[in-house]
Amino acid sequence: MATRPRLYAILHAAHAVEDDVEKRLNGIGLSTAKLAALQALSEAGEPLPLTRLADRLSCVKSNITQLVDRLEADGLVARQADPHDRRGKLAALTADGRKVVKEGVRVLESAEKEVLNRLTHDEAHQLHTLLGKIGTGR
Repeated sequence: MATRPRLYAILHAAHAVEDDVEKRLNGIGLSTAKLAALQALSEAGEPLPLTRLADRLSCVKSNITQLVDRLEADGLVARQADPHDRRGKLAALTADGRKVVKEGVRVLESAEKEVLNRLTHDEAHQLHTLLGKIGTGR
């Protein structure tokens, strides 16, 4: 009888991949959280209010404020006045931010390729399907 995968095995694999990605991103001055915020701004194609950025990243506004503080200190994001809300601020990518998000995406793609190259094409497809089932609870 084959043994069933244990939750710890799934968690261990996820953490191993996450740790590898974090190390790679740290090498270019990023973290997964910073890259996610930069990608959200890049995909929006325009500056976003911090509340909308928080919604896109599924986190609370206080976390976004701290994250944008760090990105601003790194010169990757600039705060701008929100023309529709006198009290609000927009987060806008800087030129350096646009460069770094592209580099970060290349790092992610490289890590993904390396992980998936350990699997056959069919295994990679099956993994994608299974992770989808686990992630949605169906």
